[in-house]
Amino acid sequence: MAIAQDGPTSSVTVPHARSSVSAARHALAAELAANGIETPMRDDAVLVLSELVSNAIKHAAPLPSGDISICWALQQDRLHLEITDGGALTRPQAAVAAVSSLGGRGLDIVRTICSEWGVTEEGNAVTVWADLPRSAMA
Repeated sequence: MAIAQDGPTSSVTVPHARSSVSAARHALAAELAANGIETPMRDDAVLVLSELVSNAIKHAAPLPSGDISICWALQQDRLHLEITDGGALTRPQAAVAAVSSLGGRGLDIVRTICSEWGVTEEGNAVTVWADLPRSAMA
């Protein structure tokens, strides 16, 4: 899903490393705050971004540059997030984790918070995208 150009759009490229989750979170939170998005919505957006970037680092290969590409657009009706990596052997899918499981809840969290999410593939790149409704940002 391509980012529409009806609001502020930003992108960052981060190394395929665990420390990049924090850098991505801070960049998104700062931009949302600068655009007047209130704390509850910022928290949801940062949580979704954290889950998607963490999954890219844990389960996927980096892009040929060794990085992960992160884009977001604050649109009239939604916040659109995209995380692009070098893909994996499996396609991301939400699942319900067992109560005793130590992981496996990330995409279920994304599915719960977002109005839509999905996966697109182009060549050796895989993009996981998610939309948070702007009505929740008020």
